[in-house]
Amino acid sequence: MTGLNAAGTDRGTPLRKRLRALVGIAVASLAATILVAGPTVPADPAEAAAPGPKDVTAVLFEYTWNAIARECTENLGPAGYGYVQTSPPQEHVQGPQWWIHYQPVSYRVESRLGTRAEFKAMVDTCHAAGVKVIADAVINHMSGDSDGGVGWAGSAYQHYDYPGTYQSQDFHSCRRDIANYQDRWEVQECNLVNLADLNTGSSYVQGRIAAYLNDLVSLGVDGFRIDAVKHIAATDMQGILSRVNDRARMYVVQEVIRANEPIQPEEYTSLGDIHEFAFARKLKEAFGGRTLNWLISGSGIGPTWSGFLPNANAAVFVDNHDTERNGETLNYKDGAAYDLAQVFTLAWNYGSPSVHSGYAFSNTDAGPALAGNGEVVDAVCGQNGWTCTHARTAIENMVGFRTATYGTAITDKWDNGSSAIAFGRADKGFVAINRGTAAIDRTWQTSLPAGQYCNVIAGLPTASGCSAGGVITVDSSGRFTASVGADTALALHAGAKAGGSGTTPPPSGSTMTVYYASTKGWTNHYVHYRVGSGTWTTVPGAQMGAACTGWVSKIIDLGSATGITAAFNNGSGSWDNNGGADYALAGPVAAVNNGVVSSTNPCAAQPTTTTVYYATGWSTANIHYQVGSGSWTAVPGVAMANACAGWKVRTIDLGGATGVTAAFNNGSGSWDNNGGKDYAIGAGVMKVQNGTVSAGNPCS
Repeated sequence: MTGLNAAGTDRGTPLRKRLRALVGIAVASLAATILVAGPTVPADPAEAAAPGPKDVTAVLFEYTWNAIARECTENLGPAGYGYVQTSPPQEHVQGPQWWIHYQPVSYRVESRLGTRAEFKAMVDTCHAAGVKVIADAVINHMSGDSDGGVGWAGSAYQHYDYPGTYQSQDFHSCRRDIANYQDRWEVQECNLVNLADLNTGSSYVQGRIAAYLNDLVSLGVDGFRIDAVKHIAATDMQGILSRVNDRARMYVVQEVIRANEPIQPEEYTSLGDIHEFAFARKLKEAFGGRTLNWLISGSGIGPTWSGFLPNANAAVFVDNHDTERNGETLNYKDGAAYDLAQVFTLAWNYGSPSVHSGYAFSNTDAGPALAGNGEVVDAVCGQNGWTCTHARTAIENMVGFRTATYGTAITDKWDNGSSAIAFGRADKGFVAINRGTAAIDRTWQTSLPAGQYCNVIAGLPTASGCSAGGVITVDSSGRFTASVGADTALALHAGAKAGGSGTTPPPSGSTMTVYYASTKGWTNHYVHYRVGSGTWTTVPGAQMGAACTGWVSKIIDLGSATGITAAFNNGSGSWDNNGGADYALAGPVAAVNNGVVSSTNPCAAQPTTTTVYYATGWSTANIHYQVGSGSWTAVPGVAMANACAGWKVRTIDLGGATGVTAAFNNGSGSWDNNGGKDYAIGAGVMKVQNGTVSAGNPCS
């Protein structure tokens, strides 16, 4: 029966929404199986897909904020993960189950996973490790508690009344469970197993949801995984996301489960990536059944297969927190089949992959280990059932494989007709996977350059060879001979050659987001730049996109550099090149506003201070300044403190201003006033050196 499994539960709806306290469930059978009604929104390309080469997300399900911070530093950053996905951070109903996080009672960032301050610290720590953060956002509904109650952080609520957030009129009027998934109206306006369905078509509700998402943006998040999107009209989703600050920077991935129903994933592709559930189902069929060859036949699994999303829109996975419980996909209990499916997903060139990492369970309702006060215990591998899938050697090292092979074609395909497959990624990598019950010994043909490689399934390069798995030699014809054991794999890539330079980390893939104030009346904005000491872009440069009111932005790949030199123009001859000096921009964020450079994101909550570092050989240094358009300090200004060798520092309170105008002196008549122009210094952490203002702490 399309849309229902044998037990009569909705296969197009995640399990968590069926498991809740105090609420009975009655789901009627579908009366029709005919696909009806087309999309209501054009299926334009997604505006925000995970940017390569670091496009892998670690989903640390039910991890505390403190545990995520630790994992970013110790595992995710070094392995090359681009993103970490958190569980929903908002206040939730109380209880020991895992699904309480998917029943909001307020939008306060306080939960059993940690405090607001801990969430912010986690984001900062992950960014320092080179890992971006996306938050699981529950915006379709509030709680399913018919009797109301008190949330985790003390917020009282009723089923359709959440004081200070929503009242009865903010919910759809249907107020019964969805009975017919062939009825678009029911799916998007009735309750999903009693969860109070928000009227997301309301301007107030859209604004309130956007305010919550913008609060997370102000805490530094880099995107959202949005829950239960099928139950929100595509036009409503557009209305919500159009109000989100810094939209161009946000990576958005949406849960829209394809079924034989009117509402289809293509309605939402203009808003971001879509979880491709069909990919995970096929992996279970292949790896669970020990027959893999059909996965790579022809063009292989991906956009040419019926019902699969285009590559640019697909967020692929082996399992997630719903499917590992409802049996729809493989899960950690499947052992080698599960691990090899992860290896395949990271090696194949379809979609942006995520690696689910949670905890062992025997009861599908069971939450993670809790402390006596109800808080989740920090995850530690090997304790309290945490699976640590993201940190397993083979999976963690395959993240590096994916980074090294990003953007390359599938080549050198081979299969044994059933349980074993192999394929290359042009001249960057090669993988062989054996789901059979006996080892395969053969000579493998690749397109790799000749050399000695490490099998990253087992280990990484060391100064003397490989940490495990031995050295594999590829000859001048691209061939090597090796045995791939039963239920194991072998993977080589150009970034993991044996010996010589020790462990080869994956490319950093560091980026800078450049913001430019759209105050000049230009219709179009371009940033013309060079990375480090490299070559300049072709004039007019790269076009910038809308970020938030008054600002445009562009994400620039820095490679191994730390900054760029840039100028801005409208593509029609009008330029801002900082009076001929160009702009020196450094760090993960740089904003330029009427000649003033800052290190802060103008689309997020703004800092109220500027910390100014000044490079000088003077034994004493003063900063003489005015905040905004206010009065200047009395000459010689305010003394600066010693920061580190060759640098002085002073923090200045900005009040409501965006920066200061300043000059420096030694208190004895020697001045640096930027050739009579003074220095325009923005908010955040800034440094002045040899006449150039740029972002960053030179003493960190």
